[in-house]
Amino acid sequence: MLAHQPAGKARQAHPVDVHVGGRVRLRRVFLGYSQEKLANALGLTFQQIQKYERGANRISASKLYELSRILNVPVTYFFEGVESESEASSSGADAGNGAGAHIHSSDPDFTNQRETLQLISSYYRIPDSKVRAEVLSLLKTLGRASDG
Repeated sequence: MLAHQPAGKARQAHPVDVHVGGRVRLRRVFLGYSQEKLANALGLTFQQIQKYERGANRISASKLYELSRILNVPVTYFFEGVESESEASSSGADAGNGAGAHIHSSDPDFTNQRETLQLISSYYRIPDSKVRAEVLSLLKTLGRASDG
């Protein structure tokens, strides 16, 4: 028998659901789509898109596939920037237990920032993929330096 949540207690969003929803929002805004436009393309209500973007509702595999086609990104795009604790940990003590996920952002609502969209838009305007890779490497290095 499946365990159910006690009455009156809402499910807390899993960090990966929140991250995937944030990536949906980021790409949607980057392309200039409204929640309503995306909802219509998926046959949903804009309220459902809001729930997806907040991580309040999980996105099924089939909807994630449809989203990848509509937003013109590979399905893996939605998971970029998420790593399991076991991958982040050098000790590997949490390996395989799915204890959680580490999201690369100091601000849990970073997708709402204009700066984020400007950064991504500028990044994708770099025509040379090798230069983009070097810029990404530099940003990762700078991000690690500020973590300490």
